[in-house]
Amino acid sequence: AEGDNQVVVGYASVFNSLSNDLGGFKELISPDAFAGRTEDDVRFLLNHDANYVFGRTTSGTMNLTIDEVGLRYEVEMPDTQAARDLTVTMKRGDINQSSFAFSVEDDSWAEVDGEVIRTIHKVKRLYDASVVTYPAYEEASSEVAKRSMEAWKESEKLKLATEKDKEKSKKEEQDLFKRNLAELRLKIKNKRK
Repeated sequence: AEGDNQVVVGYASVFNSLSNDLGGFKELISPDAFAGRTEDDVRFLLNHDANYVFGRTTSGTMNLTIDEVGLRYEVEMPDTQAARDLTVTMKRGDINQSSFAFSVEDDSWAEVDGEVIRTIHKVKRLYDASVVTYPAYEEASSEVAKRSMEAWKESEKLKLATEKDKEKSKKEEQDLFKRNLAELRLKIKNKRK
């Protein structure tokens, strides 16, 4: 609280911290992922619900900054019943987590210790930062990510198959070379007789 104003401060995203399982993979946000995104038209919502808008960057009621921890928000809450209800619930500690909705410009996939990890290198568009009951990524983004994970798995299988094909071709070439060499030696040997 600042005078009569209620201000909500938090982190929509924390860098280099693994998410919960998002359906067969976990996500990690790199420290450069939000470069240029603090200028996006971003809303502050409750549970990513567009019916509960409490702040917005373009109206000046929401401020986004990037620091060593992550993507930080500061929101001057409106004098509405919904905002008063939310701040009471937050002060009680009933709702105390955050999330964000986004689209991806650049990511990579890897398998680490048996877990599939998606690293977000660059966010293409930031839509909202939300105070949430259950922290999770926007469902649509998760579905897109699942398709991306399947594509990555397929490309890994293709790489492995290509490497095996290359090994097989190399072995066949070596075998052919050895056979040709053996035939040449036999011909030379037969000519000497």
